[in-house]
Amino acid sequence: MKIYTKTGDKGETSLFGGKRVWKDDLRISAYGSVDELNAVIGVALTEIGNVELRRILISLQSDLFVLGSDLATPLDKGNTNFVIPRIQKENFERLEKLIDETEAKLPELKNFILPGGTKGSANLQLARTICRRAERDVVALSKKEEINSAAEIYLNRLSDLLFVLARYHNFVSDTKEINWQK
Repeated sequence: MKIYTKTGDKGETSLFGGKRVWKDDLRISAYGSVDELNAVIGVALTEIGNVELRRILISLQSDLFVLGSDLATPLDKGNTNFVIPRIQKENFERLEKLIDETEAKLPELKNFILPGGTKGSANLQLARTICRRAERDVVALSKKEEINSAAEIYLNRLSDLLFVLARYHNFVSDTKEINWQK
């Protein structure tokens, strides 16, 4: 199978199901940001050796594939030709549980902290900011088209989890967080 199709050479692409849209469509921006988020989590993984944290991040990458396909597939209740996995309540509830479990292992946060510390932590902070952009893109899309509302909630929880995981990586790496100074 060739990686290039030449069908996008004039600025259009296909959504799952076959509908053609412009490459600057809000839907393409939304799942493109999710794809970028997935890639930067992959970059963070190159710097993280902690087995528990790696397991969590790899599971998040799998979720992001589901989210990307969810966003790439319009909610067409009449289409029974294919079934696409979608982000569900269980996905973001799992993130909430991970946030609570991970935060319980960390010292209480009493100040704003600057992104940084280890390379892995800095990359997780970068992932958090990309996640926030993806969330903004999904919100913009939701104002124009009906989408799976769990997508917005998932991204909102994920950005919080990425913040906590960045702190956790610094913690398990014995790297001091840098407090923000006014």
